[in-house]
Amino acid sequence: MKVIVCGAGQVGFNIARYLAQEDNDVTVVDQSPELIRKIGDQLDVKAITGFASHPQVLAQAGAADTDLLIAVTQADEVNMVACQVAHSLFDVTTKIARIRQQGYLNSMWANFFSRDHMPIDVVISPEREVASAISRRLQAPGAFEMITLVDGAVKLVGVRCEKDCPIVNTPLRQLTQLFPDLNVVIIGLVRDDEAKVPTSDDEMLPGDEVYFVAKADHVPRAMSAFGHEEAEARRLVIFGGGNIGQFLAQEIEDEHPNVNLKVVEYDKTRAEAVARSLKRSVVLQGDVLDADIMEEANVSTAETVVAVTNDDETNILSSLLAKRQGSGRAITLVNSSTYAPLVASLGVDVAVSPRNITVSTILQHVRRGRIHGVHTLREGFGELIEAEAMETSSLVGVPLKEADLPDGVIIGSVVRDGEVITPTSSTVIEVNDRIVLFATSDSVRQVEKMFAVRLEFF
Repeated sequence: MKVIVCGAGQVGFNIARYLAQEDNDVTVVDQSPELIRKIGDQLDVKAITGFASHPQVLAQAGAADTDLLIAVTQADEVNMVACQVAHSLFDVTTKIARIRQQGYLNSMWANFFSRDHMPIDVVISPEREVASAISRRLQAPGAFEMITLVDGAVKLVGVRCEKDCPIVNTPLRQLTQLFPDLNVVIIGLVRDDEAKVPTSDDEMLPGDEVYFVAKADHVPRAMSAFGHEEAEARRLVIFGGGNIGQFLAQEIEDEHPNVNLKVVEYDKTRAEAVARSLKRSVVLQGDVLDADIMEEANVSTAETVVAVTNDDETNILSSLLAKRQGSGRAITLVNSSTYAPLVASLGVDVAVSPRNITVSTILQHVRRGRIHGVHTLREGFGELIEAEAMETSSLVGVPLKEADLPDGVIIGSVVRDGEVITPTSSTVIEVNDRIVLFATSDSVRQVEKMFAVRLEFF
């Protein structure tokens, strides 16, 4: 597949890296010579310096025979015009654009991004995606990751094993015998910051991070088995009233009416705007690192604080200060890949990466075959994939123990006619089953082929 990525920032770099690893023909365009030099040195891609919205630049990038254009520059307008040019002059089949300015995304202008006006096939709002990702994590206290799949029927959960976790030091092959009602499939183990796909002989140790897949209504029981029985937060403080903080507060008001919510925002004008957009939450204007503001927000009695300012250092420090004052849990937005590995050791409970969330959303629309959802797990570890089994799939009609699964692939769940099946070695996949699986980065291309549909592109 031939792809043009407009923008060589963190998101563009990671999208290009994922696609280049899978032998796609990738060209990256950015106006910054420094970013283009960096991406050209580190990735096996073609890198071009220039404005992504200029026809001659897109022509130089090979737009005339490109299958997909992904526009993720820092400017919404450049992303939109790049898609328009790709459509009107080069007839590019699929165009994806990142749009940050919420004025463009207002529901009253829903027809704006149609083929007859601004022809963008997929519009991605990172702020809305991140707010939804944080909201999901709030629903599973004790989890550092929560992903919903198959219309909410299946969930992936990431948890840390503490010293009192009931199932540590137990080989995975014995879990079913010792805990017969624990219907989960463990698809990933992270120890000492090294991620691996577990085998039946592996066992979990205190301090490990574990990813498991389970039926949605079984998650509370599974969390209990991992030693996590925390109640959902009823007192919540959000640090930062930007788009993410505002969207999160609105979502909490709509879906969790019993939550007592406070928002702290430094900018007075922005704080007033957020206050007008909320119905019953309290908005405080002040510095989240100010002890008096912390006290006014009752951080010491909050079960959870969520730090989503525009500054990583502020998010990390305010989270640590809140926990020191007595807050039970801290969810922290971290943009920099440099900080991400450090936050857990510092005492932050959940680190949220906008880059990974945006990349996952884009990959969902890049993958070929009957693939309905894609979520990246950690940096370079692999992808959680939701796919539909077709008649042409090599998985259909044979027990999983006889299926020729690529190395690094684990089937986490099978959904058939609304029923969630925890797979075993004797499970037989049928046509139209929804399958949730994990695939390491090296095996994703093979998974695509397993679910490929002839003459079809998604």
